[in-house]
Amino acid sequence: MKLFDVYPLYNVTPVKAKGIEVWDDKGEKYLDFYGGHAVISIGHTHPHYVKRIKEQLEQMAFYSNSVQNPLQSALAEKLGQMSGCEDYDLFMCNSGAEANENALKMASFHTGKSKVIAFTNSFHGRTSAAVAATDNPSINAPINKQQEVTFLPLNDVDAFEKAIESDSYCAVIIEAIQGVGGLDEPTTKFFQFIAKKCKENNVVLIADEVQSGYGRSGKFFAFQHHLDTERSRGVQPDIISIAKGMGNGFPVGGILIHESFKPSYGLLGTTFGGNHLACAASLAVLEVLEDENLMANAAKLGSYFQEKAAEIPEIKKVKGRGLMIGLEFDFEVADLRKKMILEQHMFTGSAKNKKLLRFLPALNITKEDIDLFFEALKKALS
Repeated sequence: MKLFDVYPLYNVTPVKAKGIEVWDDKGEKYLDFYGGHAVISIGHTHPHYVKRIKEQLEQMAFYSNSVQNPLQSALAEKLGQMSGCEDYDLFMCNSGAEANENALKMASFHTGKSKVIAFTNSFHGRTSAAVAATDNPSINAPINKQQEVTFLPLNDVDAFEKAIESDSYCAVIIEAIQGVGGLDEPTTKFFQFIAKKCKENNVVLIADEVQSGYGRSGKFFAFQHHLDTERSRGVQPDIISIAKGMGNGFPVGGILIHESFKPSYGLLGTTFGGNHLACAASLAVLEVLEDENLMANAAKLGSYFQEKAAEIPEIKKVKGRGLMIGLEFDFEVADLRKKMILEQHMFTGSAKNKKLLRFLPALNITKEDIDLFFEALKKALS
C-alpha cells in the first residue's frame, strides 16, 4: 500500500524539534516560523506540555464521553477565565473542521433554518457544511454543494444588509482574521454591524477563531479587537470555534456555545473529542500561555515585526495582527518560500493570495528570532 497523494511535499524530513528549532533526518537545523499552520502555539516539545501529557498517559489515555471526565470541566473553567468568555459552554471535538461543522449544526438546530452567509476568501474546513462555507470551489464536491451558502464581499455593509433581511439564514460564519484566504480582516464597524443585524434577525453569529484564537493576534480571540470600550456595541458571537493552537499539535478542537443555547442529550456527540490526553494537552497550553505571558508577547512582537518589515522595500503590505502576519509582495511567493526552506532553512506559509508569505510562529519567539528571519528574508530576496 502507498499513501494517497494529495500533498505536495518539500524534500525535508523533520525528526526532532524543540521551541522553534527543527532538525531533519540529516541533522540539518531549521527554524519554524509557520508552526504547521499555526498549530504550534507554545513551541515544539515544551517541557511543561510534555510533562502534562506523559503524566496523563501513565494514568489513563482515553475513555468515552459516557463517563465523567473532570479534566474537561477543569479545561472549560480555565478557558473561560483566560478568554473572558465565562458565559459560554464548551463542547470538545477533534479539529477545526469538526468545530465549524458542529457550530453550523447548532445554528441550524437553534433557528430551524439551513442557509448560511459566509465571505469571499473564507476557509472553514473540509467536512460537509464547513467546506460548503469555504470559498474554494476546487475542494467542494457535488455532495457538499447541496448546502445553501451565500458568499458576500468582506466589509460590504449594503450587500450584507440586503442578504440577511431575506429571513432564510441560520448562521453567519466569519473569520476575525482570514487565515488561508490571505489575512484580510473585517473592520470593527462591519463586525459590529453584522453582530447587530444577526441579533435583530435571529441569525446565529459564528466567530471562526480556529487559526486566530488562543492569543495569536495579541488578544485571546481576534474578534476581541472589535469590542468598543463601553462594550455597548461590542461583538458577542453566539458560537466561537477553536482548534489549531489549542493543543500545540495534539488533535483537539471545540466550540464555545453561548449559555443562552440550551443543550439536550444527544444533540452533539463525539467518540474521541475531549479525551483525557486532549484535555491534558489543552490545559498545558493554557498554563504556558498564562505563565509565560504569551498573549502580550504576541502583541509586542507583532509590532516589532511590522517595524522590521518596513525596512524591506520589496514588501508592499503587512497584513494581520500579533503573530498572525502576512507579507504581501508584488510577485508570487512560491519560489521565495522554496528558497526560505531549502536555502535559509526556515519554514513559512503560503495562502490563497499567491503573493502573500505567511508568518505563524510559536507565541514564545523572541526579537532575536525575528531578526534572524529578516536577515534570511533579505538573502532570499537578493
